[in-house]
Amino acid sequence: MIEAILFAITIVMPNLFLMGLGFFMQRRGEASQAFINQASNFVFNYCLPCLLFFSVVDSDVDYAKQVVLIAAGIVVTFILYIGSELYASRFISAPADQGVFVQGVFRSNMAIIGLATVANAYGEIGLSIGAVYMGIVTILFNILAVITLSRVSKNANDTWISRIILIVKKLATNPLMVALIAAFAYKAFSLPPITGVLHITGDLLAAVALPLALICAGASIDLKSMLSPSGISMQASIGRIVIAPLIAIAVGLSFGLTGMHMGVLFLMAAAPTAAASYVMAKAMGGNDILAANILGFTTVVGMFGMAIGAGILRGMGLM
Repeated sequence: MIEAILFAITIVMPNLFLMGLGFFMQRRGEASQAFINQASNFVFNYCLPCLLFFSVVDSDVDYAKQVVLIAAGIVVTFILYIGSELYASRFISAPADQGVFVQGVFRSNMAIIGLATVANAYGEIGLSIGAVYMGIVTILFNILAVITLSRVSKNANDTWISRIILIVKKLATNPLMVALIAAFAYKAFSLPPITGVLHITGDLLAAVALPLALICAGASIDLKSMLSPSGISMQASIGRIVIAPLIAIAVGLSFGLTGMHMGVLFLMAAAPTAAASYVMAKAMGGNDILAANILGFTTVVGMFGMAIGAGILRGMGLM
């Protein structure tokens, strides 16, 4: 039991410390909003793509064996999406709130907190598997997010064709998607290993990705939003912090997952609400204040939920 507790602390506390550093810097005026925006763009456009590309290219993981894990992740996503849609249609009246609620429940922060926690738990191999999982499930996240937020589109000319075009554009221009596709193509063609200056530069950028992303996440925390949740934001937060991890465990067990694969599924599904959920809600006419409340509360509280769940699963020998 002690080993399980230490495992949970080890995989979560480094992330919390880095987020705490970001929050401390923001309170001291050392991390302005301009810095946060610029650093986040730098991480998203350059550092994370390098991290994903080289983690896949350098790994010896047999990705064909990850099909069951990815299938489980897709099932978890659909259960959360359909369940939250049904709940929203029954208990939430405002269309601008419904899509934000749904996205807050099903869309987790895999690219930053999920990957960072998986890397802490399982090292380079776990990071490679997590990167592939994230790449596939992110496509589904974007499609479902556009669908659920389209109910409040401000564009009178909005059609399903325009929505499909929007999804394709978002995926085609997403640096993380481009990096993963490039990495898979590189391995598929059995090209020679990347060495020398190019690889060293990529490693340096990759090393910056998760620490800087976590610092920016911490610096973006709004205490007022986090400590003053509305009824709807609290309901969405419970869905993300409590319901999502439980569903991930149930689906993982039904798919026969154990060890690292169960760990990756749980940590990716149990991560707080994705930061992109706020951006998409604002861009598509959703209730951006509600989205900010969900994001702020789950970002902090969800980390403790991940630690508790990971400790229990580790103690039961499932993770």
